[in-house]
Amino acid sequence: MKIDIVSVFPEYFEVLNLSLLGKAQTKGLVEVTAHNLRDWTHDVHHSVDDTPVGGGAGMVMKPEVWSECLDELLQLQPATIENTKSMENMEDSADSCDTCDSGNSATVAVPAESGNSGKTDTAQSSAGPVLIFPNPSAPLFTQQDATELSHADHLLFGCGRYEGYDARIPQYYRAQGIDVREYSIGDYVLNGGEVAVSVMLEAITRLLPGFMGNAESIVEESYTGENALLEHHQYTKPAEWRGIKVPDVLLSGNHAKVDRFRRDEALEKTNELRPDLIEALDCAKLDKADRKTLMALGWEVSAAHPRKR
Repeated sequence: MKIDIVSVFPEYFEVLNLSLLGKAQTKGLVEVTAHNLRDWTHDVHHSVDDTPVGGGAGMVMKPEVWSECLDELLQLQPATIENTKSMENMEDSADSCDTCDSGNSATVAVPAESGNSGKTDTAQSSAGPVLIFPNPSAPLFTQQDATELSHADHLLFGCGRYEGYDARIPQYYRAQGIDVREYSIGDYVLNGGEVAVSVMLEAITRLLPGFMGNAESIVEESYTGENALLEHHQYTKPAEWRGIKVPDVLLSGNHAKVDRFRRDEALEKTNELRPDLIEALDCAKLDKADRKTLMALGWEVSAAHPRKR
């Protein structure tokens, strides 16, 4: 997998040379390159931002600099989208603007869909590049997204700063036929996209074949697979520590009982902390013991999905 990262602080990503991701690069599983956005500026101050159109606080990252950078990394020629005086006009004219005056550069039509593509239950391989921008006002990045993106050949991350990037940037590259994603990693705001990119990168790359020393270690993790739940509690030796014992069943040697205990614990933990995940379960894929546990927790399991009684 090829990974490009664009940031005004590329040195931030030296941390990716550590631990398992660093080993994966050494083994050739991934190739990570961090680029300095300022390398595509032409003024003496290497400016990448300007004041917001319409007024307001802060600065917004300029589309001119981003476009030169992204065009080079994506190997695209500049194109012009015409008949678009504003973002609203761009979306309204998506179905009617089939051709535009070209001048010396190519022209493209704007797709009607401007958000992330719909989520699916199966991971799909992406032969083309995927352009990803962290954005606190975008859809939440999930384990399902990480699984899908782990099948891509080329990921290109753009790290925003200040008040963010000009909204026309993702709009333009979607119109160019690029798979553009915008993701939030939570209901909070950071100083820049670097932390969010690091989070997404770790979630994605650890799913690559050969990345983990033991591939089985990711099978039963939280949010993983169909009918995803929060993971059960984990314990190690000693069996008693500072007066606290591990559950007796884990010492029994009865693997069937251990598996059932862990499954019930995952159901109970998910019920307490993330009942929305319980509501999303497919009742047809629950076994008799699962149904019994959920019913004891106050769920009705006779329909397609559980519902609280």
